[in-house]
Amino acid sequence: MTIRQIYALQGGFARVSPKAIPSTRRMSFVNNLPREKQVEIIAALCEGVGQRAVTRLTGCDRKTVARLALCVGRGCQELHDRLMVGIRVNRLELDEAWSFVGKKQKNVLRHEINAKGDQYVFIGMAGTQKAIISWGVGKRNGESTMDFLHDLRSRVIGQPEISTDGFLPYRLAIRDAFGDSASHGVIVKTYSVTHLVKEAQGRYSPAAVVAVEREVVSGDPEQYVSTSYVERQNLSLRMGQRRFTRLTNGFSKKLDNHVAAVALYVAHYNLCRVHEALKTTPAKAIGVADRTWTIGDLIDAALATQPITPVPSASDRRKLFKVVQGGKS
Repeated sequence: MTIRQIYALQGGFARVSPKAIPSTRRMSFVNNLPREKQVEIIAALCEGVGQRAVTRLTGCDRKTVARLALCVGRGCQELHDRLMVGIRVNRLELDEAWSFVGKKQKNVLRHEINAKGDQYVFIGMAGTQKAIISWGVGKRNGESTMDFLHDLRSRVIGQPEISTDGFLPYRLAIRDAFGDSASHGVIVKTYSVTHLVKEAQGRYSPAAVVAVEREVVSGDPEQYVSTSYVERQNLSLRMGQRRFTRLTNGFSKKLDNHVAAVALYVAHYNLCRVHEALKTTPAKAIGVADRTWTIGDLIDAALATQPITPVPSASDRRKLFKVVQGGKS
């Protein structure tokens, strides 16, 4: 399955751009960096440590840490596309987590609207095996939702029961991707707005849930309509990637690095991290892996997916020009 390397020209999913692929000169740092340092850097990044903190902890240059994270993240994206196919599950839970790139949405200029500002992480999670089957980064609109559901449909077999929140584009996208016979349930939570706190200690506290409504949109879900697992997954994402921590300056500055960070998190969560409830990794529980991967295994598999002939960068292309001295006979 090929990766759709889209740069959200119409507000759809964002994938790592081919321009972000390290050139031959930039790829040399992977061979020069000792394997122990590579494992140390990636392990720290997967545990929620920021890039500058990783630089101080490992003694490596900040650009080296950033390039390794981008390279491994892109490889994890390709690795996920190769592993998560032909999956059979009974229940799916879908949700989207807010993040931003570069600047807040209110400060985004017109020509930056696709690559800057709000970027939502769409996650499709198996309700029983807790594995992330499909994910994507894009704007919270109908086109991104449609791309997300068609990507999810291409990975699963059969007609699983689907639970979502009240985001309206889910209804049309699920019907378009899974057909009219899809079992789709919606859960809508109503939050209290009567006790608004202006003090700093309570300003960012979540509001209390005062009502929960469940609605069957299509089909007949035999189990239950719930998004509790995937909402808990949003917390794991924020704890596992420094870029998603609120009220800090660790947010992503470029969309390519943001997407690579999500790909690294998903691969580490599925393949390396033992789930406390499952007592094994989600990838092993869902049947796409036969053992728990180490960080070294993840790095080796991710780097093995990199192209043999990297795309030359602009600086490499400029070196191909030759100065011709004219006017001499």
